[in-house]
Amino acid sequence: MSRTIALRDVSKRYGRESYAVERVSLTVEPGEFLVLLGPSGCGKSTVLRMIAGLEDITEGELYLDGEYANHVPPRERDIAMVFQSFALYPNMTSRANIGFPLRLRDPATDHEPQIEATARMLAIEDLLDRYPGQLSGGERQRVAMGRALSRHPSVFLMDEPLSSLDAKLRGHLRAEIARLTEELGVTTVYVTHDQAEVMSLGHRVAVMRGGVLQQVSSPRDAYALPSNVFVAAFIGTPRISLLEAVVHAPLDAGMSLDLGGQRLALPEPLSIDHQLLRIQQGRPVVVGLRSETVRIAPPSQARPGEVAMRGIVEHVEYQGHEALVHVNTGSRPAVVADLESARPPAAPGHRRRPHGNSLGPLGRRVMGRLSGAVATLEPPQSSSAGDAGVDPDRRGVRSDLVVRTGPQVRVRAGAQVPLLVDLAQLYVFDHAGRRICPAPDGLPDLEE
Repeated sequence: MSRTIALRDVSKRYGRESYAVERVSLTVEPGEFLVLLGPSGCGKSTVLRMIAGLEDITEGELYLDGEYANHVPPRERDIAMVFQSFALYPNMTSRANIGFPLRLRDPATDHEPQIEATARMLAIEDLLDRYPGQLSGGERQRVAMGRALSRHPSVFLMDEPLSSLDAKLRGHLRAEIARLTEELGVTTVYVTHDQAEVMSLGHRVAVMRGGVLQQVSSPRDAYALPSNVFVAAFIGTPRISLLEAVVHAPLDAGMSLDLGGQRLALPEPLSIDHQLLRIQQGRPVVVGLRSETVRIAPPSQARPGEVAMRGIVEHVEYQGHEALVHVNTGSRPAVVADLESARPPAAPGHRRRPHGNSLGPLGRRVMGRLSGAVATLEPPQSSSAGDAGVDPDRRGVRSDLVVRTGPQVRVRAGAQVPLLVDLAQLYVFDHAGRRICPAPDGLPDLEE
């Protein structure tokens, strides 16, 4: 039987220190698989532990199936947890580890049939009489999952259970977890910082930063429609290229994005999303381009909505089925350290710790790696033939754009390449980091 989990303005604070989690409101429906995603230290594991009852809730309310549960003891919540560290008893066999919670709950009953059934579900029947020290990492994690599954909990909590395993085994166990949770229909909350797990496991993803919930949506929407620049930068491999720009929208001419010496002209007639950029006239914005929106091709092969540009190849990552080409377009890097405020507006009378309008140290490191600029390159005014379109002063500066290509495209470091950008997949964020293009939900339909 699955349960509903509801958090209402839940916060966690340790002593007089700043909030580890602040005003998180979230509902997990029965049978849903929700992934909590975010960088280390963002508060996702703390949220999980508050649901389990392993951490007290400083402020706010927790409801399980509509019943107030802040002070319900952990053993009475019918919740099972799987940890990153496996947490198996080293002096017990796999059989004893799986059966431990069953014996604890009902010592007089023979639990062997239930243990055997759980082992068959996880394909570990031949490991039941081995001790944890005799098992591999993947086998120990299966036993840990079996211990959690054996008593048929109504809620399943997983705290980065695959992070200590090798890549091949992680992929295999991801598929196993997806199959098991689908079969059992148990409500699951899964904590991770691995985007592959988000995309392959979750019905919904909740992105956190600095203890604050940033976005709750399907994994597809979190990737395609990030609510702010942090979500855009955190989700996606390789990470999105973020580019500084200023909007120019004169009434008597076409709209363009000034990227510092070069301009990206938006094609006429303007799409509805691009029309919304007019209100940003003269204001700084951040443009985002994902690797699949740019391709290596000459201007003669441009499709409708694509704009030509050039760049110098800095580095090529060959990955077998594809290649990631890191390009220096010679454009001005974006300054994004104070781009986004993570905190929601304070309710009247609600006191908060000071936080400013900064992304914080982690955000600055992330954005520092992503800074860059992309533009439609005009014919060079003064450069050598080999460096057309690239400012000589930018030579040697790290790449500002990543292009995803097929393995058949062969380029070398130092070569100039022609690029085509699909403007239909252009992201634009305002000075506060909020997405303004594509248009946020809730805006009026301009065609009506």
